[in-house]
Amino acid sequence: MKIKNYLLLYGSVFLVLTGLMFSCKQTSQDGKNEFPKQKFKMTTDIPASITTPDVVETSLGTLRFFDGFPDEATVETVYDNLDFQRGVQAFLRSLPAAALYGLRRGIRTYGPDNQTVIFTESFSDSRQLAFVPNCETVYTCAWLDTKGGPLVIELPPNVLGFINDFWGRNVVDLGMAGPDVGRGGRYLLLPPEYTDASTEGYFVAHSSTYGNFIFFRGFALGGDPKKAVEDSKTYFRVYPLVDLSNPPEMNFVNIAGKYWNTIPAADTSYFEQIAQVVTEEPINAIDPETRGLLGTIGIQIDQPFDPDKRMKKILADAVSVGNATARALRFSTRNQDVYYYPNSAWKMLFVGGDPGFSPDGVLDPDSRAAFFYCGWGITPAMATMMVGKGSQYAIAEHDASGNYLNGERTYSLHLPPNIPAKDFWSVIIYDPQTRSMLQTDQQYPSINSQKDDLVVNPDGSVDIHFGPKPPSDNNVNCLQTIPGKGWFVWVRLYGPLEPWFDKTWRPGEIKLVK
Repeated sequence: MKIKNYLLLYGSVFLVLTGLMFSCKQTSQDGKNEFPKQKFKMTTDIPASITTPDVVETSLGTLRFFDGFPDEATVETVYDNLDFQRGVQAFLRSLPAAALYGLRRGIRTYGPDNQTVIFTESFSDSRQLAFVPNCETVYTCAWLDTKGGPLVIELPPNVLGFINDFWGRNVVDLGMAGPDVGRGGRYLLLPPEYTDASTEGYFVAHSSTYGNFIFFRGFALGGDPKKAVEDSKTYFRVYPLVDLSNPPEMNFVNIAGKYWNTIPAADTSYFEQIAQVVTEEPINAIDPETRGLLGTIGIQIDQPFDPDKRMKKILADAVSVGNATARALRFSTRNQDVYYYPNSAWKMLFVGGDPGFSPDGVLDPDSRAAFFYCGWGITPAMATMMVGKGSQYAIAEHDASGNYLNGERTYSLHLPPNIPAKDFWSVIIYDPQTRSMLQTDQQYPSINSQKDDLVVNPDGSVDIHFGPKPPSDNNVNCLQTIPGKGWFVWVRLYGPLEPWFDKTWRPGEIKLVK
């Protein structure tokens, strides 16, 4: 009996001592570690700021640790979040390639690369799903593929355009703002790292990618596009340098009045499209950081893109959040430098006039994402101060009170006298969903200075009305909107003049008509 009592006594003492040993390190009520009070020879003070509590409350939920080691549930949570964050950033970073992919897909529906020319024999209209086109100039474009070697491009005179690579970067300006200064001529487009061609007699352009987009506008004389169309069909040619003596025929496809979709996807197929771009292009087409970012979500140049079930779910969520983020950046920016004027809704395309989105040498990724979510075409002619040349833009999706433009309501816009455009100006409305022309009963949702019936006030100013029904006193200067839909507007100035750049002329704000 005594032996049994001794065993019970010793057992109780052992449990008490064990409890004391394990209570040397505890977690306080505020979640911070309380380290043993005993001192060892090498013990120093440890600032709480460099330690991790055993329990941390975050927007992801409760994260748990044992002396800094994350438990299994925490590891799973933070890796899901990390992959999600990278998916969102990959979406935003690859918007330029997505925009160009959409253009290539649209062009390829009508024929092969290098031979298929998409153009408008009259003007682009609201049937076409394309990022913010105008309906006052003759559009001509093609997809160029230099994997087979250098391409010769014969350019017509009196155009304004550019070549962009597959990641939306400017390769060369064409026409009035390019080295041919509007006279036309022969360009030679070289593939990445190509050095073997003789370049004498050409305007030479080097691209970082095999895939490239060529685009130029022809100008309507007196509102008539016929001469611009004839020049494009007569002079525009693309062919491999090796076929210089016997160029192949071009296939000119007139899409005026036809449905044409070039808008990139906003679902999980988005990343499949980006993966295709990455695998087709040389490794140096994008910088190492972008390659690494895309690689973390499974997009790599030498491997198929095949996410597992878990990753598919995360990337679907990332596309949704990335798409929402891009819409906020485009339509509700928090960057005050985007606005032309204080307390105004009018925004610019390129902050600081930099088409590389790096004013003062600092990259602005938000402005880049906002631009490519709603457009394509990087050229200094649209960004820098070129008096009497190129083009300038002002964009608004809010009225004078700071509310989104609503298709149920009626608004007015006053353009003061002496609108500073040497060539012409236009006002066009767009659909925020498709970022294309708003599809109403108007084939061309535009008011512009080339319209014969444009109503101009006695002082030279112009008033434009927006709404589901035209006002009774001016049916001409009216753009139709749709109840239940939003809309946004671009003001374009072709051949912008000094008063635009020094801001002595500015458009009025869009005001709600009560």
